[in-house]
Amino acid sequence: MRLKTRLTTAFLAITIVPLFLISVCIYALSSYQSQSFKRVYGLAEQVELLSSNSLQIFNRLTQNAQEEIRQALQSSPEKFEDPEYLALLNEQLQDHYACLVVRKGQTLIFIGDEELAHDEQLRGLLPEYAILNADMEGGIYLDGDSQHLIKQIDFFFPDKVMGSVFIISDVDDLIPEVKFMVIEMFATGIAILLVTASLLTMWIYRSILKPLDKIRKATKDIRDGNLDFTMDIDSDDELGELCMDFEEMRMRLKDSNEEKLQYDRESKELISNIAHDLKTPITAIKGYAEGIMDGVASSPERLDKYIRTIYNKANDMDRLIDELTFYSKIDTNKIPYTYSKINVSQYFKDCVEEVGLDMEAKGIELGYFNYTDDDVMVIADAEQMKRVINNIISNSVKYLDKKRGIINIRIQDAGDFIQVGIEDNGRGIAAKDLPNIFDRFYRADASRNSSKGGSGIGLSIVRKIIEDHGGRIWATSKEGSGTEVHFVLRKYQEVIQNE
Repeated sequence: MRLKTRLTTAFLAITIVPLFLISVCIYALSSYQSQSFKRVYGLAEQVELLSSNSLQIFNRLTQNAQEEIRQALQSSPEKFEDPEYLALLNEQLQDHYACLVVRKGQTLIFIGDEELAHDEQLRGLLPEYAILNADMEGGIYLDGDSQHLIKQIDFFFPDKVMGSVFIISDVDDLIPEVKFMVIEMFATGIAILLVTASLLTMWIYRSILKPLDKIRKATKDIRDGNLDFTMDIDSDDELGELCMDFEEMRMRLKDSNEEKLQYDRESKELISNIAHDLKTPITAIKGYAEGIMDGVASSPERLDKYIRTIYNKANDMDRLIDELTFYSKIDTNKIPYTYSKINVSQYFKDCVEEVGLDMEAKGIELGYFNYTDDDVMVIADAEQMKRVINNIISNSVKYLDKKRGIINIRIQDAGDFIQVGIEDNGRGIAAKDLPNIFDRFYRADASRNSSKGGSGIGLSIVRKIIEDHGGRIWATSKEGSGTEVHFVLRKYQEVIQNE
């Protein structure tokens, strides 16, 4: 549910629902109390207790008593001079919130209410004999301070003296049943408002405030550098979308942070490897140079050997610096490629001849097998492909552990591609490490490989160059037997246009 819809629903719920429930409760309580009122007081008709006309309620309360008094006056008027009988009638009327007043001639012989007995003004304004129609329900007397319902029944005493019986009800006050019902309705209304407000508050908290609280906590965690948490809010409103965006931002920040940490580790490792690789040739160059300076290389043969060694070590340093330069270009995707058509047979033959001299000097047997046609061509950068061949062979030489080292290069036809395989008889690579050897700085056994030197980026450079040429590279290996690195390049094919 969208946030706008949710707020609209909350507004309607907090206004309409309580009003509806309060109306239902008022109707139910009113109906129940009216029925109870009718039953308790023996009324013939149901009374609307919440009616604004309170005279109706008091009128009907005394209707039965009025009829009984009228009948008693017709049969036994002498009883209305009996104080005990009048007191009994008055007691019955008081149960119906009224009192009895009896007048004989101009004298009030019985007043059933103590306050009324002292109210001279009210007593003086009682209607005279035959003022009210005997068939009327009663009359209203206003004395300025209170309002009374007065019912008058005229008769003659046995001695022929005019008499009047008054049933007086104070209509200013509410009867207890009405008061209790109003209190019940008020309490019920408050209870409905409290329950509705509580439920809406819980709903609003769960749907709005709770997600906001989680976002606040997440913001604080990110501020403190903690990215190891999850925004697990399942909602399809604006807050849910905000939480999803926030979670995506957190994941990206975490990935970026992890990449930065990984980059820092790799940079430190690279610096360590470079320091190691530079130290070895520099130490050799210094040693042989000092030998020349100290006159150790006394013979022309030894001097030539020292100079060649210094030259070779300088070349090693140059290759390392060139590799580092190329590595920086990989990070910025600025590798310079100069593509051209290359004859596969001739190109790889030249590469093998160039590498073969170095392999021969190291006592390594180099085999070359070309199974492609002499006219097969590829589109490639000759210099970068030479880097690929040299890096793979250098990596193989580094881990040769046999007395008779062997490296074989095979070129095969693979349909629209040529497949190059460079095989050695070194110590091999474990199956668990094989998928990772083309990753930057990956070493299958860092404790054993650290002594071999190398920046750890040679094979990652190889993969980058091959992939930029639209090819693919992989390796197969068996521990103790050797490793074979394969890569494929697409053949060049002339596109013949129809004239």
